[in-house]
Amino acid sequence: MKESLMEIFSAYAHIIIFLHVISAIIWVGGMIAIRLSVHPNLQLIEDSRVRLGKTLDIMGRFFNIVIPFIIIIIITATIMSMGLDFREHKFIIHIKETIWLIMTINFVYIYIKRRRGKKLFDLGDLEGAKENIALIPNLLLPINILLGVIALWLGITLRGF
Repeated sequence: MKESLMEIFSAYAHIIIFLHVISAIIWVGGMIAIRLSVHPNLQLIEDSRVRLGKTLDIMGRFFNIVIPFIIIIIITATIMSMGLDFREHKFIIHIKETIWLIMTINFVYIYIKRRRGKKLFDLGDLEGAKENIALIPNLLLPINILLGVIALWLGITLRGF
């Protein structure tokens, strides 16, 4: 299997690296845009039902956009880790893999929290929905943004070797 991944990477390195980088940029950049631009503007909506509904809808659309890119990151990272010979830099690769794994686990948790929040919202339980998603903009999303920026930095560091 390792030989097959090495052959795939050798033949398509440029495309694989591009897909990996653009997917990371879309995921991390999207989170930054939502947290620093969209979220503060949503807070300006006075009607709490409308504000919460828009928040849940935006998160749902964002998740639909980034899930394929998260899958692409995982696939391309696997191919690159096998296809690139970074024997002396394995530590950095393992750190990056760990970061993306933590981000993915956090994303799944955010996804579940949003889904539960949406169900509560649809049932008319605004307080329950709001409470259910409260950690997302204030803790969970910033954690993923920070980890994503670190992972991008490490990826650039690896390309310099």
